[in-house]
Amino acid sequence: MSKSNPRLELSKEEMKSLGYKIVDAIVDHHLTQDKKLPVAVGTRAEMDSIFLEEAPEKGMDAQKVLEFVLKNVMANSTLLSHPKAYSFVPGPSNYVSVMADALATGFNVFSGGWSASPAAAELEIITIQWLLKIFGFPKKKGGGIFTSGGSMANLTALTTARNIKCGKDFSKAVIYLSDQAHSSNIKAIRVIGFREEQVRIIPTDSEFNFPINKLKNAIAKDRLAGLQPFCLIGTAGTTNTGTVDPLTELAAICKKEDIWFHIDGAYGGAAILAPKGKTALKGIEKADSVTIDPHKWLYQPYEMGCLLVRNHKHLSHTFTEKPEYLRDVEGNTSEINFYDLGIQLTRRFRALKFYMSIKTYGLQSFRDAIAYNMDLAEQLEEQMRKSSLWEIVHPATLAIINFRYNPIGKNYSAKKLDKLNQYISEKVVSSQKALLVTTILNNQIVLRMCLINPRTTLADVQETLELCEAFAAEADK
Repeated sequence: MSKSNPRLELSKEEMKSLGYKIVDAIVDHHLTQDKKLPVAVGTRAEMDSIFLEEAPEKGMDAQKVLEFVLKNVMANSTLLSHPKAYSFVPGPSNYVSVMADALATGFNVFSGGWSASPAAAELEIITIQWLLKIFGFPKKKGGGIFTSGGSMANLTALTTARNIKCGKDFSKAVIYLSDQAHSSNIKAIRVIGFREEQVRIIPTDSEFNFPINKLKNAIAKDRLAGLQPFCLIGTAGTTNTGTVDPLTELAAICKKEDIWFHIDGAYGGAAILAPKGKTALKGIEKADSVTIDPHKWLYQPYEMGCLLVRNHKHLSHTFTEKPEYLRDVEGNTSEINFYDLGIQLTRRFRALKFYMSIKTYGLQSFRDAIAYNMDLAEQLEEQMRKSSLWEIVHPATLAIINFRYNPIGKNYSAKKLDKLNQYISEKVVSSQKALLVTTILNNQIVLRMCLINPRTTLADVQETLELCEAFAAEADK
């Protein structure tokens, strides 16, 4: 395509041909990704050698552009949906939601206000109501909004808490969280204008539990100093270990102290769909707000986060603005404009992929997948405890397990163990056969597996451990 194309259009035949090839590539990827290497590696110099160029003045054939992208972009991207991607929080995704995203993008649906797309707004209302019921929030009074991810959901929650509890003056306000809370909360606290001295990070105990007594002491001390405790962040499934804070006890403290209780369930919130997870998350229904991340353990493609609130009016009272250019599109009270409930005015149609995947597979399929993930981590723990080579540093909790190579009888020093486990991780990643990185627990470098992919098998995990053992033996030599 060397001629100028100011309408930015392809012919019907060109569109179909390009579209079919893209769908074929996606289907092939979904069917064969377990045969691919999950880890992509490349230096900046290597990537520059492939991509660095001036923006072209003249276009080229769309098929050739697609071929270049498939060969060089997709092949150089780590596959977080791969069965052997264990690190950070994997993104298993599902094909129906991928196609739903293609529909939403292809029709370019604006999902900010009711008048632009009543159906898109309605689907967000309906799917939020599904989630309110799942998490035990009041259906009529509760509400929520889909966001780009957990970070934006946490920012939205803390902005709302500040507005409802502090109004315009938050100079004496204090917020509380544990040292295992996700870093996105610290970012959000900084973004909304709190100084470092207004933040209380409570150290957890050796098992990474939120210490109730330390929290009570901190609140009492701040009250005596004339400060205003206004928000507590609990975590339903920490990223490091999957640990769930004592939600019921934290909720009781918040109720007594008139503190906004926000629960960051971006990682572990979805576990509520499984029997073991529901037990572990008891008390989550008592929160003022909850962050969940459907693009994690609800198997949606990126990006999709969600904030649920006990009282939907708290969102509209915090974010509603009435610029003149929107005066003709304001609906009645039942016709929700989601740009009034969060930070974004322009919003993509995120609800569609969640809606279509739940409708296609059914909620029971999601329940079974989550239960499978939790059982898989527990099976792995049971097997590793029978091995003389591995030490469980933190047991399987909401499908996360932390362990390290520490063979019986070797009596390695702490420094040697740290170095050895770091070496194992680096070798596994550089082999590109699995994504397995470290974290630090109790000042120890440990390996961490997050097993939320329903297509990861015990055989996948065993093969990865055998790879780790081979690298460990190599290091010993």
